[in-house]
Amino acid sequence: KMGNSESNAYRNHLSRFLPEEQTDVDGVFDTLSGSSGSAAAKNGKATKKTVTLEALQARKEAYTREPLPEQMTVRLYNGMKSISLTGKSSGLSGQIAKEQFVIFMSNLLKGNADEKITIIMRMISTTEGPVKGKQIQEFTEDLIMSVVHVLSYRKELKGWNLENTRDSASGIKALASQLLSELKLADGTKPVGPQLMEMNFDKSVIEDWVYRVPQISTFLSVVIRQGLHVLHSLPDQTKDIVNLVPGCKGIKGRTIVSLFDIPSIIYINSHLPAELQHKWKLLFCSKLHGESFSQLCAHIVNKGPCIVILRDLDGYIFGGFASHSWEVKPQFQGDNRCFLFSVFPSLAVYTYTGYNDHYMYLNHGQQTMPNGLGMGGQHDYFGLWINSDYGKGHSKAKPRCTTYNSPQLSAKENFTLDALEVWAVGDMPESAESKGKSILDVDPEAQALLEMIGKSRHSEGLREPLEDEDEDN
Repeated sequence: KMGNSESNAYRNHLSRFLPEEQTDVDGVFDTLSGSSGSAAAKNGKATKKTVTLEALQARKEAYTREPLPEQMTVRLYNGMKSISLTGKSSGLSGQIAKEQFVIFMSNLLKGNADEKITIIMRMISTTEGPVKGKQIQEFTEDLIMSVVHVLSYRKELKGWNLENTRDSASGIKALASQLLSELKLADGTKPVGPQLMEMNFDKSVIEDWVYRVPQISTFLSVVIRQGLHVLHSLPDQTKDIVNLVPGCKGIKGRTIVSLFDIPSIIYINSHLPAELQHKWKLLFCSKLHGESFSQLCAHIVNKGPCIVILRDLDGYIFGGFASHSWEVKPQFQGDNRCFLFSVFPSLAVYTYTGYNDHYMYLNHGQQTMPNGLGMGGQHDYFGLWINSDYGKGHSKAKPRCTTYNSPQLSAKENFTLDALEVWAVGDMPESAESKGKSILDVDPEAQALLEMIGKSRHSEGLREPLEDEDEDN
């Protein structure tokens, strides 16, 4: 019989799950342990069933493709094994008892940082004691790779896929580095580079990191729910992951590959205001709409908050989030929710400093003021600038951009543009949603502006087939 203390702990963990969740957890355990719960219960052996690493691995072979990468399956198994049961040696025998399985699920899906930490330490390394930075990096990369893999496998990427986005491999490394940059030693210092890789980190430092970097817990939750298919379909169980990946509109059926990769979409989306995280829609893509500043203006003005992302000829990928609709005017616009970001070679978000309010700027066809699209800094010294003759831009931030504290985002201070995309985020303003209307129909100023610079209404012929807005990808 189980000792009283143990069964109490077990019952406490069990009580965290709603009745239908308990049924779900039991069902997954029964499947993994290869016995049907009811028969075992009749024989009074309900607690004797166990799960082995082989069973976790074999479960995948029932599918044509594996829901979880091999190394993550092993890490989850090590995490389950880390749960010690008083007076039992089953943790050492290579088999996972029902109590261990339930407590593992309870701690990782319902627990606080303190409850998660022993499991995470064991998922990082099977040996006791401090872990090396390099081991944390490998764990984090495995975790992000598993999230991308399992969301793709379960068709949960909401209209994005691995074909219409940049290769995820560099994005996985970039996001792992970004999350690792939050590791703080007890004295508050943040080790970097080779020093970080070789340094030892103890449990308290990792616990602090898991507490401060919510992505780790969210990613673990996704991997467990979607990878082991537990609690994945119950309502209200996926609040933390509901806007992990925004719905994608405007790319379907087009042979273009976005400048974003899945990890960078997840990371940038998490920095948007909460009400804008559910949907992105492609407004402009230089490959589709041509390399023209007037085309860019025609596609992005009055369309609500947007993300601008571009790649320079050296392969650097960076951009900015504009919190307001773009308007063509010689004044700065936007508010302190705007930010600049880098996607490659490193992934980072740079938010406002409070130094000035030069958040966003869009001007065209003026004699006296600079013409182009800019974010942060000041005229001739923008954190991000695209010239109105298209093709050229600059990121002048010596040593940092005053508005966003961002470094130089491009490879060279003055860069040549290779590709540009603009994504509307959240629901479009009603004025922009009026079907079939181009900006020229709804904005006489823009129409006059295009006529002034000799573009008249050529863009009539460039209207795109309208996507069915109601279709949920």
